[in-house]
Amino acid sequence: MRGESRRGTSEPWASFLKTLDGLLKEPVELHCIGGFAMTMQYGISRATSGIDILAASPNEIVAELQNLGGAGTDLHRRFKVYLQPVPIASYPEGYEARLVRMWPRFNLEHLRLHALEAHDLALTKLERNADIDRQDILALAQAGYLDQQTLRGRYAKEFRPNLASGVERHDLTLKLWIEMCWPR
Repeated sequence: MRGESRRGTSEPWASFLKTLDGLLKEPVELHCIGGFAMTMQYGISRATSGIDILAASPNEIVAELQNLGGAGTDLHRRFKVYLQPVPIASYPEGYEARLVRMWPRFNLEHLRLHALEAHDLALTKLERNADIDRQDILALAQAGYLDQQTLRGRYAKEFRPNLASGVERHDLTLKLWIEMCWPR
């Protein structure tokens, strides 16, 4: 089921999103990354309580979304999950053209959730490269969502040219990921 959500909406996410949707007055698109996208779009089982948002459209809605469904809000206390805009994240250029609609049959009036395509999602984890990030990358590769050539190519053409610093470190991290995911 590549390209389409492997999991339907589940609780508490469905109730949280329905309630949040009811509070919105205009259409909002969320570009989701992190554990939420890993779990809900790609079926990689791991604990998460936040919907990590790389971007929202319209962009001005981010503050309102945080006030309605961010950490510490009534919705967070009620459903034990929350929205979490990611202030700084590196991502591939042009990722928007490859976004994957999450739960297209989940009837929300205003909210539209999109996950980053698996290779783009993987590259958002390159900077931090924590244990959980390496586990996520390996899980995506083992589930067949990552292709070595696509990952290398996207890194070289759409990610690396936009790095302000640490290029050698990123190159090494990607090399180690390739060896981890596709041992010879």
